[in-house]
Amino acid sequence: MFATIGHTFDLMKMSWRVLMLDRELILFPVMSVLALAAVAAAVFAGGLASGAFGLAEEGGEASSGDLALGILLTFVSIAIVIFFNAALVAAAMERLRGGDPNVTSGLKAASARIPQILAWAVVVTVVQLILRALRRRGGIAGQIAAMFGEAAWELASFFAVPFIVEEGVGPFEALRRSASLLRQTWGQQITAGFGFLLIYLGVIIIAVLPALVLAAIHPLLGIAIGIPLIGLAWGTVSALEGIFKAALYDYATGREPHGFDQASLRNAYHPQASGGMRGIV
Repeated sequence: MFATIGHTFDLMKMSWRVLMLDRELILFPVMSVLALAAVAAAVFAGGLASGAFGLAEEGGEASSGDLALGILLTFVSIAIVIFFNAALVAAAMERLRGGDPNVTSGLKAASARIPQILAWAVVVTVVQLILRALRRRGGIAGQIAAMFGEAAWELASFFAVPFIVEEGVGPFEALRRSASLLRQTWGQQITAGFGFLLIYLGVIIIAVLPALVLAAIHPLLGIAIGIPLIGLAWGTVSALEGIFKAALYDYATGREPHGFDQASLRNAYHPQASGGMRGIV
């Protein structure tokens, strides 16, 4: 277990070195957030203009139209996140294969997979809605089931986006192939999720501290500094996570990603997988 954690953090360090070669990869998560903010602003403005917010408060319960709109917004939000994640993974793969990616090349690669991305977004939306319903209506048992279901889904779908970007497969084939790598890479997927969670928390705390200090001088100053710092911190870790995932995918499917030590990659996988993992897809 401790060896797996150590190898995971070694790969994170290598991901950082790759990111330093293409710092523009940080822009993909930032663009994702900006696109989500634009959608939220449009919905809010539309709700104010139509008076929908006031009607919802008076009626007490959401109508079928409100529910349909909520599902649509969930789908659109998920599709936006997946699209920019796909662009990030595509750009990372280009770098790991000796290329020199940029924002345009990543967006172009993701745009070429829009049908598959939208289909995957439908599947993810359905899964999210099911887990949300379990959490809200299933009591304690439902919350526990949703927690385990969410963890299982994250593991099984870990490589889905790389498969979609690289091979243009449909959502169910991407999920099948992603899950087929679970046994070989389970240690890395679990420890990577935990490790990146710690990094997310750490960098956000570091970014928030100067904002709090400046907010003591003037609230607007704290906001003006804090929002860009948090955005930069979050974008950096998200980019690292995308590079990490792309490197694991490339190695698992028979390639040798540039910038990553091959011995570390071999040691990163489940010991029993060293002989046959590359033929599984």
